[in-house]
Amino acid sequence: MSTALVLAGNRGGIDPVAAYAGATDKALIEIDGQTMLAHVVAALRAAGMTRILVSTASAPVIAHARDLGVEPIAAGPGPSASARIAFVAAGAPLLVTTGDHPLLRAEWIEAFLRDVPASTDVAALLARRESIERDAPPTRRTYLRFADGDWSGCNLFLLATPKAVAALDLWERVERDRKRPWRLALVPLLPMLALAKSIGLFDRDRLKALMHRTMLG
Repeated sequence: MSTALVLAGNRGGIDPVAAYAGATDKALIEIDGQTMLAHVVAALRAAGMTRILVSTASAPVIAHARDLGVEPIAAGPGPSASARIAFVAAGAPLLVTTGDHPLLRAEWIEAFLRDVPASTDVAALLARRESIERDAPPTRRTYLRFADGDWSGCNLFLLATPKAVAALDLWERVERDRKRPWRLALVPLLPMLALAKSIGLFDRDRLKALMHRTMLG
């Protein structure tokens, strides 16, 4: 695969992190002399992505994306809608990440894509707590507890086949009802947990694939 999407939109209003850093958008915050978005684009290119879409409605981010030689694409009202717009435009497979992910490394992307089986429709990347604390100790993360340890999301997803649209449907429903927990309780838990628990990002020996052919039909 060679197409990636970078979600670089916002939910409206002033982002407090960007404001603190003196930037208009989080993706434009500079770290080590480069914007977060530039770090992400560099990692994607080093991993072999030849087409990179940047989903945003921000004029400064659009201009910066063009300066980086990547393609701005319209953003939806939320991340799931933005991912759907790009998925319709680019098709499958589509690698998805975020514009505020400056620690992203090409080798993580390569290992993720290499270990996802050909039969997979959707895959997500998670990392073990001990791996994150070893490789990225300053970061503050939210962890999900499973039988084999604590895991945290890595903001890296693969929409591998057209059937991945079912995962986007679920994502949109979760976003829509996030302030109405009683509705989320009606969402089947198994697919949500299966989508969440996938591949250890930092610990190469723990990499494993998430398969969704059963879930997505």
